[in-house]
Amino acid sequence: MTEGVQTSPAFKPRVFSGIQPSGGLTLGNYLGALKRFADSQNNGVESIFCMVDLHAITNVLNDAQALRHNTRELCAGFIASGVDPEKSILFNQSQVPGHAELGWIFNCVARMGWMQRMTQWKDKAGKNTQNASLGLFAYPALMAADILLYHATHVPVGEDQKQHVELTRDIALKFNHDFGVDFFPIPEPVIEGTATRVMSLRDGSKKMSKSDPSDASRINLTDDADAIASKIRKAKTDPDALPSEAEGLEGRPEARNLVNIYAALNDQTQAQVLSEVGGKQFSEFKPMLAELAVAKLSPISGEMSRLMQNPDEIDAILRRGAERAREIADPIMKRTLDIVGMVR
Repeated sequence: MTEGVQTSPAFKPRVFSGIQPSGGLTLGNYLGALKRFADSQNNGVESIFCMVDLHAITNVLNDAQALRHNTRELCAGFIASGVDPEKSILFNQSQVPGHAELGWIFNCVARMGWMQRMTQWKDKAGKNTQNASLGLFAYPALMAADILLYHATHVPVGEDQKQHVELTRDIALKFNHDFGVDFFPIPEPVIEGTATRVMSLRDGSKKMSKSDPSDASRINLTDDADAIASKIRKAKTDPDALPSEAEGLEGRPEARNLVNIYAALNDQTQAQVLSEVGGKQFSEFKPMLAELAVAKLSPISGEMSRLMQNPDEIDAILRRGAERAREIADPIMKRTLDIVGMVR
C-alpha cells in the first residue's frame, strides 16, 4: 500500500482510516475499503481502523439504539471481511477522548474559508446551510484529528474523500508553522484498486448507495446467496457483447461496472478480465459474476450474522482496540497540549 510513497524519517509509517457507522454496508464498502484493509494487513505497516461514531451524529443525533447497532454491525463487517483485530487496531472513535480534544484545537487552526470550500459540506448542507449542524461544518477538522492523533502517514480513501486528506495536510502544515515545530506528519492519501468506486446495479452512472430507494441497485453485505445472485442477474446491462479491450467499455457504464466488480472480487485487473470474457454476452458473463460474488460474499454475510448475535464479543474487541489506540494517541495528545501551552 505504501510502496513508492516517501515519508519523513521522523515518522513511523502508519495507516489510519475510518468509516461512519451509519448502517447498511454494501459491496461498495467492501471493495472500496474493507477488502483493501484486510489485504494490506500483512505489509508490515501498522494499521488503525476506526468506526467514526462522532462523525455519525453530525446529521442524526437522536437515535441511540441505531448508532449502537450500526457501530457493532460495522465492526462485524470489518472482521468478517478479514480485518484481524490482533494484527490491526479496531475501535470506535468515541472511546478515545483525544479525537474530540484534538478536533477542537484543529477547529482553532483551520480557517472558515477552508471549510466553506469543502465539496461534501456543500453537497450535504445543500441550499439550507443555516439548518445544517455546526458539527457537519467542522467535520473535516475532526477528520484531520482522527488521522493526526496517531501521526498517521497514509490514509486509504476514495476519490470523494481526497479533499479531506488535503485539508488535513493544510492543518498539519499550519500547526507546525505556527508553533515552529515539525510535530505532525503530512499524510498521503492512498487511492488504488480496480473497483474503489462501485456503481449502482440499476444505473452505472451513479455510485452504489445504501440510500438509493431501490434495494436492487446494491448488494448489501447482509444479503444471502440467493439475493446476491438475483440482483446480479437483474443488473442493468446493454445488448452488446463484452469487449476484449478497455476502449470497448467507453460509453457503457453498466458494462464497465460489472467488469470492474468481477476484477476486484477476483483480484484481477480490468484488462485481465476482458482478455478472458471478451466476446461473451451478458447472458454468459452474469452467471460467472454471480457465482464469484456468492463465493466471496456469502461467508462475509454469515460471519456478520454470527457476530451480531454475540454483541458482547464485538464490544470486547472494540474495548481492547480502544486501549491499544490510546497507547498511541495519549502521548501525542499530551505533547500537542504542551506545544499549545496548556497546563495539566
